[in-house]
Amino acid sequence: MFSFNDFFQLTEMIIQSFIRIIFTSQDAVFFWLIVFFLAMQYDRMQKSKEAWFGSSGEPTWQHITMAVASGLIGGLVGSFLMVFVGINLADIGIGWLWLLAVLLMLFHPRFLCFSYAGGIISVSSLIFGFPRINVPQLMALVALLHMIEALLIYISGHIGAVPVYIRNKAGQVIGAFNLQKIWPIPIVALAVMNIPLEQLTGSFINMPDWWPLIKPGHHMDPDQLTYVLFPVIAALGYGDLAATTRPQEKSRKSSLNLFIFSFTLMTLAVLSSYFSPAALIAALFSPLGHELVIWWGQRGELKGKPLYVQPERGVRVLDVFRDSPAAQLGLASGDVIINVNGWEVNSKAAFHHALEESWGVVEVEWRKYPAETFHRNTVRKNLSQDFGIILAPGAYDQPMVEFSAGGILKRLILKKFGKKFK
Repeated sequence: MFSFNDFFQLTEMIIQSFIRIIFTSQDAVFFWLIVFFLAMQYDRMQKSKEAWFGSSGEPTWQHITMAVASGLIGGLVGSFLMVFVGINLADIGIGWLWLLAVLLMLFHPRFLCFSYAGGIISVSSLIFGFPRINVPQLMALVALLHMIEALLIYISGHIGAVPVYIRNKAGQVIGAFNLQKIWPIPIVALAVMNIPLEQLTGSFINMPDWWPLIKPGHHMDPDQLTYVLFPVIAALGYGDLAATTRPQEKSRKSSLNLFIFSFTLMTLAVLSSYFSPAALIAALFSPLGHELVIWWGQRGELKGKPLYVQPERGVRVLDVFRDSPAAQLGLASGDVIINVNGWEVNSKAAFHHALEESWGVVEVEWRKYPAETFHRNTVRKNLSQDFGIILAPGAYDQPMVEFSAGGILKRLILKKFGKKFK
């Protein structure tokens, strides 16, 4: 009988194991190693922003701290979900999963995601019987990892977005934000051990009759199974582009789409645990559903109406540096500046000229996005002080970044055989 006391004891065990992962276990080294690489990634992004626009605007340590804090929250939530669902990592072929994921990454970096390798391995197991894995367990793991990712994208996916100039599908140079996040994820996972109850030592908890949601393999005797907690260190990444909306709006949409995908996959995984024909549906949905989520997001950003282009009247704001005179005025991404100190500014050159003519005080009139309401405010600015604003590209601006053709293997194929394989 599972009581409230058992629940609190289980919660205490998960939290204690979670803390040990970060600070005292051997796996703590891997966790802080991921944090180190994360710091290098964010430092590189901030240096790119400074090289393009003259200032990064924000210290790197703030992004690192937010990423680590978000990762800890996601890992703790994921640990409880892992135990609640009862995913057995010892029965999913984790070695095959990593091997295939790395091979797929050679074609495109996004194929490192377990949804592709997990789906292919599951289909192979169901049709050919190799490798021998528990497909519902593997699909549940893929779904759970994407649930954690959806939560992290919602919390902090928009933070630290880097403004860039890109060329869209129509050939137009537009402003956008490159959303790149990495989160270190410590997770308390489960593994099954076939140990008789009388041989158990230490503390243990009798789980409720309905648990686990994902049933173990048919070759296992449920009455002789013991689940043990053990630490797992992982990292989740998020890459996206915001060209038709602001970064926060884009990350919220991406989070919702990813959650719908992960919830559907988890439902199929649980269903296939009781109704085996559903396993093939889950295995096919894993890569195809994930690809649909990515296609839908990219299609909207690269083919939709761009936000960060210059309007007929005024100049569009792409980004505003924190604590700058522009931020003190109340300007924000997407706003359209109409005039500066009485000068109409209908181009980037006119805007910079009006700022150069400002002596100590800058009065700005702008149209707020998305409310389309007019605002006017003044701010003091020293002659040598940067106004702290990045404008959307003008008629003569060139793109700063180009999209990769894919992974190493795909680029080698394109280089050797040319347009034939494009």
